[in-house]
Amino acid sequence: MIAAFDVHYTEDAKASAAAVIFNDYGDAAPIASVTHLIHDVADYIPGKFYKRELPCLLNLRRGIHVPLTEMIIDGYVMHRDGAGLGQYLYVAFDGQIPIVGVAKNPYVGSSAVAVLRGRSRRPLWVTSAGIAPTEAASRIERMHGPYRIPTLLRYADQLARKSCSGVGDDAVGPKAKCLG
Repeated sequence: MIAAFDVHYTEDAKASAAAVIFNDYGDAAPIASVTHLIHDVADYIPGKFYKRELPCLLNLRRGIHVPLTEMIIDGYVMHRDGAGLGQYLYVAFDGQIPIVGVAKNPYVGSSAVAVLRGRSRRPLWVTSAGIAPTEAASRIERMHGPYRIPTLLRYADQLARKSCSGVGDDAVGPKAKCLG
């Protein structure tokens, strides 16, 4: 199973983390989705984003009770300054789960692979750990959806933006559950 993760932060030191779980990069809909509300999120520190987001992703992952073959995150695995969020996540799982990072903005000096999707002239920037970056980019390129942002990555983002109150089939889609 593959899972795409995203986190949305509120102004009151909370975060809503979400994951959509699917079988294949070409899938149009998730098999399941999971959310988790996190209280007392760390402050954002420029250049140390992983300190804020990593605990959110690890908490969410603990609530997913199926083995994952890959994880996709919204951000960089590696960038010009070294390890990004995805690299810390890869290490946290002892290198057992490949991590694919998909960023919407370039990180100057990064070795990210540019992926153009749909009619967009703005690429997505793909980095990875545990899988060759060109292979990771190829997988993101073939994800379902006609737009720059693949359907399931867009869905993970939308799901993370919703609070855990009101989670249900009507609020966020099939098989969503709140862990927080």
